[in-house]
Parts: sequence; structure tokens; C-alpha cells
Amino acid sequence: MDAKEIRQLFPILNQEVNGNPLVYLDSAATSQKPVQVIEAVSDYYRQINSNVHRGVHTLGTRATDGYEGAREKVRKFIHAKSIEEVIFTRGTTTALNMVASSFGTANLREGDEIIITYMEHHSNIIPWQQVAKSTGATLKYFPLQEDGSLSLEDVRATITPNTKIVATTLVSNVLGVINPIKEIAKIAHENGAVMVVDGAQGAPHLNIDVQDLDCDFLGFSGHKMCGPTGIGVLYGKKHLLENMEPVEFGGEMIDFVGLYESTWKELPWKFEGGTPIIAGAIGLGAAIDFLQEIGLDNILEHEHKLAAHALERMSTIEGMTIYGPKEAEKRAGVVTFNLSDVHPHDVATVLDTEGIAVRAGHHCAQPLMKWLDVSATARASFYLYNSEEDIDKLVEGLVKTKEYFSDVF
Repeated sequence: MDAKEIRQLFPILNQEVNGNPLVYLDSAATSQKPVQVIEAVSDYYRQINSNVHRGVHTLGTRATDGYEGAREKVRKFIHAKSIEEVIFTRGTTTALNMVASSFGTANLREGDEIIITYMEHHSNIIPWQQVAKSTGATLKYFPLQEDGSLSLEDVRATITPNTKIVATTLVSNVLGVINPIKEIAKIAHENGAVMVVDGAQGAPHLNIDVQDLDCDFLGFSGHKMCGPTGIGVLYGKKHLLENMEPVEFGGEMIDFVGLYESTWKELPWKFEGGTPIIAGAIGLGAAIDFLQEIGLDNILEHEHKLAAHALERMSTIEGMTIYGPKEAEKRAGVVTFNLSDVHPHDVATVLDTEGIAVRAGHHCAQPLMKWLDVSATARASFYLYNSEEDIDKLVEGLVKTKEYFSDVF
């Protein structure tokens, strides 16, 4: 299927905004949902709605089968060894916080090092700041190259025998940079450190094999990969998860509860306290089926073509500054930019009048904004349902925006 055929599977895209056909270029914030995912969630509530695991009645069994079936789909999707290594969470933020608060707090001491990058989303910065404060560990940053990418030479120079945790994003939500996680993990492990990966922007676009990457933890969110909001995944190597304490306590995650002591269920359920996100997990499973039918390699190839087209067309606009690698093949489908002296929010507002949805602001990456020496940027992000025609409409909208503010000032 080409992008126009795929687009027809996304009901929300077949509408007008401000009198113009919707051009949705904000998938890095959240992707749209195909009919297959919408129907899977709807069918759960219409035909199954029941809690999981404990019920022996038919609806309870169906719910459990759907929920645990989705876990197996996730396992295959990221090539984990077993379902014991797949924990459902509310999203990437929850997954990273679980690693920081449970593993980090228990294993870090004064003098230990945590290393992250300037390109991290706030959800992969703040948890480590908090752990550093509570344990006395030191938070360090890998330097970036001029285009925002990481150099393995800098990685080797920054990691030391005192480094205990290296936490980096797989794909930058601002620069689109695809980081060499496998190589970074190897260097981290050679120094006795644990590798934590923010996969929120990677999972929608890349074939992820956690065993090949050899990462110790990986978190990602369903809503960025055609799935529902409020569902995500924490992958962790079994031996690490077994030695971690749960961060939420209550029903579902217990084995035995006494008056003064309790014991936990085995993996992965000891980390899933309370009624889980059943419909969300089933929807995520449907999203995985959909993406695998299209093919992750095909999606990334399509995004590279869109990024190349966008970089070429946008570069012709006078006063345009584009951030990140100049080569489309070095980035996912994200192009972040500023247009002359026009504030990014003004750019996004004018584009919206043309029916074009882009993101404006600091993108939950304020340290990176400081590194770029800007307060904010505009961001266009592409996905499998976008076409070169969408890019052309974006460029037309940017030209109109520039002309409008030239007339105003």
C-alpha cells in the first residue's frame, strides 16, 4: 500500500481543518490510529469487558487471553527472550521512572556516575536528576557533534569505571538523530555500566531487537506507534528485573499478603499493580499487527524519502534554519526548524489556518534547546500516512507565513 491508501485507514485524517484538508505533521507527539486499532479497543469494551487473571468465567478468560496475547506480541516485536521481560506501563515516562526509582536508587552510591545526553526528553533527564540527588551519584552528559549526533569517541572518553548507568534515547524527538545504541551499550558494558534506552521515538519506525542491541532496559509508548494512549512497555533483562523491587503495591502484583509481611508475584506481574490497562494492551497488540503488516523497514524507508524531500524543499526558503543531520538517512521522520525571526508558536498558528498541524515549543527538551541556543523551535514529524504532497503543502504554508510576517513588520 502507498501512503494515500494507508491514509484511508485513519478516519481522523479524512477531515477538513479551518476549511482545508488536514495535513497532520505531529506524529512525534502522538500518532493517529488506524481502524484496526480503534475496532480492537471498541470490541473489547463491547464484547469482552472484564478484569484479567483471577476470573474463571468466560469474559474474564477472554480478557486475560487478549491481555497476555498482547504481551506476547510485544515480546516478538522487540525480540525479548520471554514474556517475563515485558512489563506493561502507562508509557515511556512511567517505564523510565520505574528503572530510575527502583534499580537506580538501589544500586547507585556516592561517587557513581549516570551519563545521559543533551538531546534527552525530560522524562529521561528528571528521573536521573532525582536519583542523583537521593544517592549522591554524579550526573554527566555526553557532548554532541555540531549536527547533534553522538561520536563514539566521545562516548568512550566520557564513560569511566565509575559509570553505573548510561541512559540515552534511540531517536531524538527534536533532531531526529538515530543513535548507535548497540555500540554505546557495548562500551557501557565494558565498563560495568547498565544501558537504559528511551525507545519512544524509535519503536514506531525501527525494527528493534533488544538482544542484538544488548540494552538492559528499554521503554516505549503505544500512542506514538498507532496504539492507544495510556499504554506503554518496559523491557528489562530478566536477571535485573528479578532483583528490583516493585514501585506500586496493591492488587494483582502480590502472591501472599499477611498482616505485617507480603510477597510478590513472579515476573512480569510483580510490576503491574492494580487493574491493568487491558483495552490499551489489546489496542497496542493490534497496532503491532498493523505495523508489522506494513513492515517497519518500509516505514523507515518511506520516512527517509519524506525527510529528504522536506530538507530539500525547506532549505530553499530564505531565513530557514533546520536542526539536526543534513543527511535524511541519519534521521527518522522529524524536521525541526525556525523561520527567520518569526516565533515558532506564530509559525504553528499560521500553518494551522491552512489545516497543517505541526508542533511548536521546547518539545520537552529544554537542555537541548539551550545547546541549540534557542528558546523554542517548530517541528514537523512524518509517519507512514504522510506523503510528499503533505511536505509540499507545508512548504507552501511556510512561504505564506514568511510573507505574512514580512507584511506585518
